[in-house]
Amino acid sequence: MTDPEIADPEVLALVLDEPIDRAAIEAFVQSPQDGALVTFEGVIRDHDHGASVARLDYQAHPEAERFLRETCAEVARETGLRVAAAHRIGSLAIGDVALVASVAAPHRAEAFAACALLVDRIKERTPIWKRQHLEGGATEWVNL
Repeated sequence: MTDPEIADPEVLALVLDEPIDRAAIEAFVQSPQDGALVTFEGVIRDHDHGASVARLDYQAHPEAERFLRETCAEVARETGLRVAAAHRIGSLAIGDVALVASVAAPHRAEAFAACALLVDRIKERTPIWKRQHLEGGATEWVNL
């Protein structure tokens, strides 16, 4: 018989148009059994492919949060760990946090591996696109 928590794990997955509450994301995944907490923050940088970036606009498919939740649940099932993630949409400035992904585990190696897997899958599967506003006025879409 399948454990219901593993078959349908509780995850936290949010697509937000406001700053992400990192503490809430981390609190969701932590438990007294965990000795490791790994959190990734995707921060808006001032360059991409040799071009200066002034800001980014993120847009999401109407069901992006469902895709994000499914990705989090898949990683939780595969690893047996609690995972959470939140992605921003809207206009973000250099230094703003666009993505927070967090995993807690009894040991650091499994937490690092699960968080890396989670971030990679979010980038691959969640339909959120960014429009980069480059210095000089040019724009380009990424992840279409």
